[in-house]
Amino acid sequence: MMKIAIPINKNLFNILVLFTREPFVRYFSKELEFYRNESGRLIGFISLDYTDNDYYAAILSRDKAKQYRAEKVIASLTTIDEARKWIDDEMASDAITMHDDKSDFFDLFEIIIEEGKLSPYFKILNEHEGYLAAKNVIKEISYHYKDIDGNFIDQFQSINGFDARLWELYLFCFCREQFFSFKRDSYAPDFMIEKLGHEIAIEAVIVGRKDQDTDFLTEYEPKNQEEIEKELKNDMPLKFGSALYSKLKKEYWKKDHVKGKPLVIAVADFHETKSMLWSYPALISYLYGYEYEHYHTEEGQLVIIPVPVKEYTKSTGATVPAGFFFQPDAENISAVINSPTATLSKFNRLGMQAGLNSQKSRLFRFGYRHDHDENAAVPLEFAYEVTQDSIENWSEGISIFHNPNALIPLDPNLFKNVTQHFLKEDGSVLSYFPEFHPYKSMTINQLTVDKNFQKVK
Repeated sequence: MMKIAIPINKNLFNILVLFTREPFVRYFSKELEFYRNESGRLIGFISLDYTDNDYYAAILSRDKAKQYRAEKVIASLTTIDEARKWIDDEMASDAITMHDDKSDFFDLFEIIIEEGKLSPYFKILNEHEGYLAAKNVIKEISYHYKDIDGNFIDQFQSINGFDARLWELYLFCFCREQFFSFKRDSYAPDFMIEKLGHEIAIEAVIVGRKDQDTDFLTEYEPKNQEEIEKELKNDMPLKFGSALYSKLKKEYWKKDHVKGKPLVIAVADFHETKSMLWSYPALISYLYGYEYEHYHTEEGQLVIIPVPVKEYTKSTGATVPAGFFFQPDAENISAVINSPTATLSKFNRLGMQAGLNSQKSRLFRFGYRHDHDENAAVPLEFAYEVTQDSIENWSEGISIFHNPNALIPLDPNLFKNVTQHFLKEDGSVLSYFPEFHPYKSMTINQLTVDKNFQKVK
């Protein structure tokens, strides 16, 4: 008998149902196998029920908003073969139940602003075959995104808004992967998330591009090491400081729905092409008010020396104090979240893993990751081709900097497989790293060209 159900990889299933799957299911079941039918109109999965040690299966289809909803469910199956047969039989009809279709889908790619205001990054995402994987992933995410402000699509497409909105979409995925539910019934902060009775407020902000020059893609020139070190000493901490201080002034902790809950600022650096590859150390210095020198003893032991930083100087001559967490009102901020890898390439890589890419596209990732040797002073190199066997997730690359003076500390146990930093009394930082933590990475996007292709003159 011909099989109807076609196996699909877990990476694809995770993209399709990231926001359909309720977070609590992981506590009583384990997903084992994933399927679609020939038309692709139906997807299904088989899970092991931890409580009864038996199997259940489900078939899902899209509603009018293009969100996957349960079509049919069966439980208490004795063997996995029974579950496989049920999936195969039920997918044969290709029928779709009429779901509760209350709204149309959220279409980020229907152009609603004039050509001259379109972000060049949005245009690449929307038109370039090498970014088809990212586009498909972002489409799936957007079907579940609630546009509270009513201007998300406009800003996502625009020169002035693309980076900030991409960062919000990334945080949306990160929080869900961390098994949080969302309460999106207030305008600010950006996210109210909840897990196991713990509610957290998150406000997103970026270090944005100056003047929003539309030529920044073609005129990019990488900085040399001397220029980077100079920026890290003064200018980059000021940029992070400006972004964080703008959110501190909002005083979100006074809002009724935030009072008594941890408040987190999530900041990302987009101020310059590829600046996130080198700006990360400036955030640590600005938050905690220290720079860090190091040396190795004769025995090879690494010694790190915290060096206090008093202030930074603006071009006007005005000074800004270092140590964000020690400034007035900053005690109301529980932590700061950052990721230098939450870029368009992140979405492209996860789309490639899920098989949502163009068949002409290949991605090669390389970068530097944390070395767990306690005496290592430099990170390790890594490189690999992104395939459907790759296992990158949304949480990879996240750092959480905990505020030592927080009135309401953030519980570190609510987050898994991320890097977490804690300032010690002597100025040193105690950090906990997951097995793989990239400090930075770049992705080579390669498109194969048909050998019969001829350039049109």
